[in-house]
Amino acid sequence: MNDKQVPLKERISYGLGGTASEITFGMITTYLMFFYTDVSGLSVAAVGTLFLVARILDAFDSPIIGVLIDRTSTKWGKSRPYFLWLAIPFGVVAVLTFTVPDLSESGRLIYAYVTYIIFGIMYAAINLPLSSLLPSITSSSQERIVVNTFRGIGGKVGLFIVNGAALPLVAFFGQGDQQDGFLYTMILFASVSVVLYFITFVNTRERVQVNGNKPIPFKEGFKALRGNLPWWILLFVNVFLYITITSSMQSTMYFFTYNLNRRDLIPFINGLTILMVVGTIAAPFLSQKIGKRNTLILGFIITGIGQVLVYIGAEAAEIPILIIGRVVGISGLGLAVGLKFAMIADTVDYGEWKSGVRAPGLLMAASILGVKIGMGLGGAISAWTMSAGGYVANQQQSSSTLLAIEFNFIWLPLIGCILSIILVMFYRLEKEEAKIMEVLKEKHNAMV
Repeated sequence: MNDKQVPLKERISYGLGGTASEITFGMITTYLMFFYTDVSGLSVAAVGTLFLVARILDAFDSPIIGVLIDRTSTKWGKSRPYFLWLAIPFGVVAVLTFTVPDLSESGRLIYAYVTYIIFGIMYAAINLPLSSLLPSITSSSQERIVVNTFRGIGGKVGLFIVNGAALPLVAFFGQGDQQDGFLYTMILFASVSVVLYFITFVNTRERVQVNGNKPIPFKEGFKALRGNLPWWILLFVNVFLYITITSSMQSTMYFFTYNLNRRDLIPFINGLTILMVVGTIAAPFLSQKIGKRNTLILGFIITGIGQVLVYIGAEAAEIPILIIGRVVGISGLGLAVGLKFAMIADTVDYGEWKSGVRAPGLLMAASILGVKIGMGLGGAISAWTMSAGGYVANQQQSSSTLLAIEFNFIWLPLIGCILSIILVMFYRLEKEEAKIMEVLKEKHNAMV
């Protein structure tokens, strides 16, 4: 066990892994639905089904990848090698996802299924090691929050780059052709992502190793899930959190284009995601004062208040109030996102204490199952709601369609926040944390 502070260079490099993930993930979350419907020409109902089916199929890869991580044994550790092995293949698949083949609509839909599912698998295979690396960098719960804060900041910088620069870059590269614009923009972002993953690989270290870093048998790993109530709570919190994030981000293009007729504001509104850094930076300090559980609840409350302000501003046609609401909501999301990976890392310790098995790869990977389900449901519900409202791409929308878009942008995220708060109320791990760490320290010292 190593409770020493992680060096600043390593913290920054871990954070750059978050930047690499969010540059590509941000493009998928924010623009892929619009790309499919308004650029590739797929029906919104078909896209909704695509998101759900792809995420359900894709969800099964997370536990498998987690087991692979736990069974990996190299001179670089268990998690770090995946950045080296998969950075370039991941970048290639990301580019293919934003490519429109010269096929019929059914052919383009099949292509979308294939590339989107493969992207999800590749994203899990390179992003899960970033999560499973956290409990191996340090055994200190508070230091994990600090290190994860660097990841959060790095991720928000990546989102800011995407949300602020994507549409201007699409216009610059495309010169009126959105297909070319999105393609070349994704080539640029994917290239940056590859370089940043290599930096993360080079400059991070796995210090917390148990049993000589030997592979964990398949059946043994699943023992760490049994009776791990904190992990199960955070799994479902991930579902509702990513319904909130996905529905809000995917609907931004539609809401400002059709409901407000202010497409010119989209880069600015999307660029406000950088303010998640405010919540992310505040997370370590607040968690020390009021605890991680209460800080997470506070984040969801602030996000919900922001959504209500957005509605008030939109209804009154007062853009400043809408912007204030967006700023408040995004800051609250920063608290939630800034804590969840560190809290899931704590469940790795809890699982080892409860079952005797330390399986960071499986536990961090299986928790991503919640992320994928949330993304799938958020995307599917948004698309199906718009389809039910009668959405037709690139046309003036009916009142029912505008209400559907409003539901996706304002009310669905608010529902996700409320359900998350209810779940987190049952999280009690912090009360046992000191006792668990003392027991594990004695256990690991005895192994040396």
